[in-house]
Amino acid sequence: MKIVVGIKQVPETDSVKIDPKTNNLERSGIQGIINPFDKNAIEAALQLRDQAGGEVVLLSMGPDSYTSSLRDGMAMGADKAVLVSSRAFGGADTLATGYTLAKAVESIGDVDLVLFGRQSVDADTGQVGPIVAEFLSVPQVTFAETVSLESENTIIAKRQLDSAVQDIKLTLPAVITVRKELNNPRYETPVNMKESFEKPITVWTEADLNLDPSQIGQAGSPTSVTNVYAPTKEVKKTTILPEDPVQAVSELLGKLD
Repeated sequence: MKIVVGIKQVPETDSVKIDPKTNNLERSGIQGIINPFDKNAIEAALQLRDQAGGEVVLLSMGPDSYTSSLRDGMAMGADKAVLVSSRAFGGADTLATGYTLAKAVESIGDVDLVLFGRQSVDADTGQVGPIVAEFLSVPQVTFAETVSLESENTIIAKRQLDSAVQDIKLTLPAVITVRKELNNPRYETPVNMKESFEKPITVWTEADLNLDPSQIGQAGSPTSVTNVYAPTKEVKKTTILPEDPVQAVSELLGKLD
């Protein structure tokens, strides 16, 4: 069973800046980590591989610095990784990103299952997984909280809705996005950390994929960020009420008037 897990590197800190020209996050100089939801997807892939055999391939799109997160994912136990990296992909919105990743999945070849975290914690769109499924023309389930292998080519995924629970049977190949309730991602062990540097990371540019140039990067992005602003921080004064209950109530009622 060949499983591809799409991962994204996100800023480790909330202290990020916005490029005033592009309205995109300035990621240079900021330590990146694997998007937390994507770790749940990696763990799910590793469990399925351990059950059915096969391999887990990590896939990401971004600058060369993203290799650090791919190494972290391989230290969890993934077998290999692919990084799609080129300036031509810069400024891509979720549609252009999904298109590019779908083409990368096709190039990896013979993929049975593609897993994503439910969303990234920096953009919070939850759109890339479903977009990849549409470009691959395969069935999909979003926000899965359990994933189990029923047979060699059938997956059962369960998701919780507001008023019901859905059990969905998918014939592979398929795409699934997962919730954090699915599992507890395993820790990276020192041995696996060492071995992760012996595992291959393949880097592809636009020249290595069968891409339509009009569908990648900014050219393939029908959406754009027109304005970004930080919410106003309001510091409120704290008043400590007297210890005596009667006085405290009296003073509190006076302030509420």
